Amino acid sequence: MNKAGKAGAPLRALGAMSGTSLDGVDAAVVETDGRRILGFGETGYRTYSDEERAVLRAGLGHWAGPEAEAAGHVVDAAHAELLAGFDGVDLVGFHGQTLAHEPRGRGTFQVGDGAALAQALGLPVVWDFRSDDVAMGGEGAPLAPFFHFACAKWIGAVEPVCFLNLGGVGNLTYVDPTFETPEAEGALLAFDTGPANAPVNDLMLARRGLEMDEGGALAARGIVEEGALELFLAEPYFTRMPPKSLDRNDFAEMIGLVGELGDADAAATLTAMCAAGVAQGMEHCPRPPARLLVTGGGRLNPVLMEMLRVSLDCPVEPVEAVGLDGDMLEAQAFAYLAVRVAYGMATSCPGTTGVRALVGGGIVSRPGD
Repeated sequence: MNKAGKAGAPLRALGAMSGTSLDGVDAAVVETDGRRILGFGETGYRTYSDEERAVLRAGLGHWAGPEAEAAGHVVDAAHAELLAGFDGVDLVGFHGQTLAHEPRGRGTFQVGDGAALAQALGLPVVWDFRSDDVAMGGEGAPLAPFFHFACAKWIGAVEPVCFLNLGGVGNLTYVDPTFETPEAEGALLAFDTGPANAPVNDLMLARRGLEMDEGGALAARGIVEEGALELFLAEPYFTRMPPKSLDRNDFAEMIGLVGELGDADAAATLTAMCAAGVAQGMEHCPRPPARLLVTGGGRLNPVLMEMLRVSLDCPVEPVEAVGLDGDMLEAQAFAYLAVRVAYGMATSCPGTTGVRALVGGGIVSRPGD
């Protein structure tokens, strides 16, 4: 299906994202015509309780069944609660929660009922963004690159720039802003770099009952185990050409690689693995970028950011350096993509997900349907 489409009238879209870090729901308003970012609006956040997070963790890796159903109930309730607090919105972009992602196998699976959310909010809801891409031979991820292209235009970039999202999984978008549209061949290259925060979070939960290594404090006290790092980088994933994507648990064995290490050394080694995956990924960029802009929770970890700066040849900065919000960029992305879906525009292309042709994913559910 050709989804080139045309930009339409500006809309105020509300995007929501529940990521693989399982911390909570981000929500953000973007005003856009489907091509340009015309303005950023209000934002909100709703954390998951310990009980809710446990239900979501139990659902990871499930494609159906009671665990997935229970996770879906948590996702639906949390989103309805948070999104009901926004006014003056034209439509909603609802990503849901990814429980399983196997693009070369069973596909991709997000829980979250967009039709029920449309009824609850009284607004059109765009959801199920990834299935069409997978059906057309794509990886179904990452989906933020078209928004990253718009962000590069918004900040006035004139040279190639990379956006690195460090959530549970790391993903990189190379943007060449000299092109007019994201669909143009060469404008975008995107792929998952490897695990990011998920292994460290899992380690902290298993060993210390904590959700994360706050500020990289534990990793800062540790020493990287070079042997474990070399085994990690020997994984075939890193030699695969992009586009390529990962499930949150694809590198679960990383915990085993640091199993004999003390807590601090294990945290330092897992953090170094994240940085090393990014460094490997940067070698795929068509040209060296002028800068690497980091979004997601990983940008708040000074140990990880310093590892990136040491291993890369370009400036590494949080996206706040260019006036963007690193806590909300993914939620904003799904607001932007929702408008593109509403206007019949592409949301992914061969350079971002490996899909065979331009494709616009997403179901639009309206109140009363």
